[in-house]
Amino acid sequence: MILEHAWLTITEGREAEFESAMAKAFAIIESAPGCHGAEVRRVVESRNYVLIVKWDSVEVHMEGFRTSPLFEEWRAATHHFYSEKPYVIHYSEPIAR
Repeated sequence: MILEHAWLTITEGREAEFESAMAKAFAIIESAPGCHGAEVRRVVESRNYVLIVKWDSVEVHMEGFRTSPLFEEWRAATHHFYSEKPYVIHYSEPIAR
């Protein structure tokens, strides 16, 4: 399993509206095959947010979800709030302790 982190910059003044819209957006992304949950956290020091999604693999995210009709629904529900293109990065399994 991998983690997707997407850094989201929300248009100033639209933060509350974005947070409300996420209720619908979570239902969309979490219904995608290979998704094992999602959350959004607000950065304390700014109006930025981080979307954290658990996926089976990078391919499931990038070649599955990102090319599916569900992604188009996700875009329609969320992307008009962004003032910048999201920065997306994937993380591997945790290293051994």
